[in-house]
Amino acid sequence: MIKKIINKLLGKSSTAQPAFGKRQEIGAAEHGIDPALVDKRALDVVHTLQDAGFEAYIVGGAVRDLLVGLRPKDFDVATDATPEQVKGLFRRAFIIGRRFRIVHVVYGRGREHEVIEVSTFRAYMDNAAAEQVAGNERTSKSELAGMKHAVDSTGRVLRDNVWGPQDEDATRRDFTINAMYYDPETQIVVDYHGGLKDAKKRVLRMIGDPVARYREDPVRIIRAVRFAAKLSPLGFKLEAKTAKPLTQSKALLADVPQSRLFDEMLKLLQTGHALATVEQLKVLSLSRGIYPLLDLVVERAAEPFVKAALEDTDRRVGEGKPVAPSFLLACVLWSDVREGWAERIKQRQHAHPALQDAIDDVFNARIGDVSGRGKLAADMREIWMMQPRFDKRVGSAAYGLVEQPRFRAGFDFMRLRADVGEIDVVLADWWQEFSTGDDNLRQDLIDQVREEQTRQRAQAPRQPAARTASSERQPDAPRAAETESSAEDGAAPKKRRRRRRSGAKKSGDGAPDAGT
Repeated sequence: MIKKIINKLLGKSSTAQPAFGKRQEIGAAEHGIDPALVDKRALDVVHTLQDAGFEAYIVGGAVRDLLVGLRPKDFDVATDATPEQVKGLFRRAFIIGRRFRIVHVVYGRGREHEVIEVSTFRAYMDNAAAEQVAGNERTSKSELAGMKHAVDSTGRVLRDNVWGPQDEDATRRDFTINAMYYDPETQIVVDYHGGLKDAKKRVLRMIGDPVARYREDPVRIIRAVRFAAKLSPLGFKLEAKTAKPLTQSKALLADVPQSRLFDEMLKLLQTGHALATVEQLKVLSLSRGIYPLLDLVVERAAEPFVKAALEDTDRRVGEGKPVAPSFLLACVLWSDVREGWAERIKQRQHAHPALQDAIDDVFNARIGDVSGRGKLAADMREIWMMQPRFDKRVGSAAYGLVEQPRFRAGFDFMRLRADVGEIDVVLADWWQEFSTGDDNLRQDLIDQVREEQTRQRAQAPRQPAARTASSERQPDAPRAAETESSAEDGAAPKKRRRRRRSGAKKSGDGAPDAGT
């Protein structure tokens, strides 16, 4: 009572301390974790920290996955060592982040490298007593520079770098099943909030008051969707009290930086459960309002091409193959590009700049400045610009295309178009053989195309000696639009033949397919 009075006089919050939970140590016989599923690099990090006299545990989603028999894709470690102390123990370690300072310990190099993320136990802080700023992480960057614990006017935590004991660290985590600590040396799981019990009951439950926890970090709304989608095949469901505030809390996401929302959207779509995520968003009434591009994904998920792309992404993740956000987003936005391209062709714009302009419009309308002018946009543009080039299968064009660094992504995109009937599957099969064949097979394939084109020209009906200008300017024949010259009445046969060859040469260099 005296402490409450003193706090009141000093203007401090009188909010009751949260229940930090009772420490329970659960042995291997009860939790059943298979040590063989633990990554050897995570073991090395834990062992190194413990040898130096620190506490260290595998923590979070990795423990959750181990408990249900899954092999985690990522391993995080929690310790009582500060970031500086952790960094000093490893040759390749880097302190990153401002909102939460953590350490990345790097193993391997190039594409084969692996990162073990190490965080320091954090204290559970009363947000009412935190330093307050008016803006967000970006607008208040200079003001936040020297702060360890700060919130904005809505109570969202902008800085959380006050170290504390393990029980407080567990309480400030989000879901009970993500708040357990596994010591691979002793094979003991430390549990403060009934995470093991919830894991066995297949329940996703927020620690503390869900409304307050969503206010502290609105991105927890997206995490709730992601975990529900990932774990739904195993029978997990969101607890009613955890799910109920999601819709009303959605408005809090408006204050989260767009770049962070973009990254969280990619996590939803690239963790191997994209289709399940779309269904969860619908079930939880979150299909609109999280992020504009995510709204579009949900809206178009039932379309054959987008659905095929989502299925392909889930399949590749399940097989341990890499996935690129540029490919999936290029699939989602392809209909916008295709329609804008065709519209410009009808307006007599040359096919190549028409495609470029259509792409620019899509970037401006759908992606904006978040990632629309970086590497992601460059990769998407290359995939799209490559599509008309697949029509050119004679001469040196085919050889040049397969040498492009992004050929495989462009081909996979074209193959997906063929799979849903947008273009002829024969074209995709030809390129499959050409890209994997030796020089002799490639030459045979090109010769076959040349013979087929010669036969088609021979079978084509003879054109009249004179044609009207309007007959050569049909809006439904975009390939004819690629020739800059227009037909003239009474043109000499030689001039007509030269114009036809010009059109044939450029026929695969940018115009939409008949199937588009």
